[in-house]
Amino acid sequence: MDKQIRFRFSPQKALAAIHWMVCECQRIDLHTLLKACYFADKEHLNRFNRPIFGAVYRAMKFGPVPVEIYEMAKGEALWLAELGRDRYPWDLKGYHVVLCDNDEPDMAALSSSDIEALRNGFQKSIGMTFNERTAATHGPDWQATDLGVMKYEDMIEDSPSRDEVIAYLKENSKHLRI
Repeated sequence: MDKQIRFRFSPQKALAAIHWMVCECQRIDLHTLLKACYFADKEHLNRFNRPIFGAVYRAMKFGPVPVEIYEMAKGEALWLAELGRDRYPWDLKGYHVVLCDNDEPDMAALSSSDIEALRNGFQKSIGMTFNERTAATHGPDWQATDLGVMKYEDMIEDSPSRDEVIAYLKENSKHLRI
């Protein structure tokens, strides 16, 4: 069986990213937040051969959803123990993630290239309507899954080195530090 590219999810990076986006926006809808993470991860993967978060992406009706980030945004306690926290600095109110803390986000877990891609993904996502974001995220990587788990292989854009990058990541992705 052919190996798939799988990364170890970084809850510390997801915490920093969600907290930063909520601080930037005070009240951000889930669709905008999740698509910002997707745009950022895909950009970083294609520029640096690794995503920011290492999340599992599920192709949903309205576009890719990074499962673990979605769980954290909804306030699920699953990741709190891993993070050594009692609570998240946000609450979910309907479909909006709302800041409920005065603390600044701790960006130390994110590299400068992570932050740049995150800023780009966030700006792209908040600059679009719901329908524009949905359309922009229904590309070949989303279409290849038939509403299942997306493959990082399908997120890698065409380039002369695409096959080598995929082969390298299939062999090494689970060992890379995200």
